[in-house]
Order: sequence, then C-alpha cells, then structure tokens
Amino acid sequence: MTKEEIKKFINSFSNKQERTMVVVDYGNVEKWKYSLNWKVGIKELGQLVKNFSIGKKFLRRFYYGADYGKNEKSDQLIEWSRIILEKAEMAGFEVVRKRVKYIHSEDNKYGFEKKCDLDVEMAIDLVKERENYDTIILFSGDGDLMYAMKYLHDEYKKECYVFGARDHVGREVFDAKNEGVVKDILFAEDFEYRISWKKNSSFGRY
Repeated sequence: MTKEEIKKFINSFSNKQERTMVVVDYGNVEKWKYSLNWKVGIKELGQLVKNFSIGKKFLRRFYYGADYGKNEKSDQLIEWSRIILEKAEMAGFEVVRKRVKYIHSEDNKYGFEKKCDLDVEMAIDLVKERENYDTIILFSGDGDLMYAMKYLHDEYKKECYVFGARDHVGREVFDAKNEGVVKDILFAEDFEYRISWKKNSSFGRY
C-alpha cells in the first residue's frame, strides 16, 4: 500500500468516523516488533486511529494484559505496564485491562509463563456495542475473533478491516477475507511512517 493509497483509505472514513469501532489487541500488536524490526508507538497509533473514529471514546478500545508481577496479592502495577496504560489513556483510548496470570512452567527458563487472553472480552464488547457502529477496525492478526466477525457480518452487516504485520496474520483472517467477512487486510509495514516509534536502544530501531 503506497502513501497515496493510505491517504485515500483514510479519507474514505471522513463520513463514517462517528460510526467506526476500533479494537486494539495490544498483546498481539506488541509482538509485531519481532518481524517489523520496529515498535508500534501507542501515541502514534492513537493519532492514526482518530482518522477512523472520533467522538465516542468507548468506540476506540485498547485491550491490555495488566502486569502486577508474580505475587497474586499485589495491587501495584509493574512500572513498564503502568506506563503502557498511561500512554493508551493519553492517546484517547478506552482501556480495557485484565490481570496477567503467572503460570508455572518447567520448560521456561524463568520458571513461569505469562498468560492473558482478552478475546472473550473483545468479542462480547463488539456484540454489545453493535448498535453504535457500522464499521470495525481490528488491530490484531489473531484469527480467534473471526467467529465473532462472521456473526456480526452475517447478522448485522458489519464491515470489518484487519490491521496486522505480514508474519502475524492468522490463516483464519485470510479465509474470512475470501468469504467476504473481512473487507480488507492492511499491513503495519505499509503504515510505518504513521505508527512507528523509533528510539535508540538495544532492539533494532526502537
């Protein structure tokens, strides 16, 4: 997608910005950095999203696994997790968070794995808010939501676009596009100049 095509795509939302729901699965988006070699900036993402959805904040939703550490009784967010939440709120998102679980794992060098799945929350919110939007923009290449997307498309004629990194888009998403459930798949690589956060560090370009 060229910059001119991106501009045309963004402009196509000028008359439907108040009826578009944006869903950001940050756990999925954050992993894109491994193939993109750059990190999607939360501030930059918020600026892009406002081209698609304006007005009702609850239609710009940021789903995030909040990390309180291994102590299940802790009510103190880990610093980097707190910063992500603050950035998302400052970027104009309605933040939906769920506590990260620490699960013992002998196969992991740290002795545990972190788990936090927000697919159910995203699916329920999409169905619950169906009267408030006509178009969905999903920032996640995970195919698990395609069942909900098919239901919303078939029963309520909702239009869906999916943003993902090329190596992080599930087969189910491509199948949904072939079936007409997903109108188009957009790739983060093409939008680098709009959503990348670059900073000198040990990880590539961010």
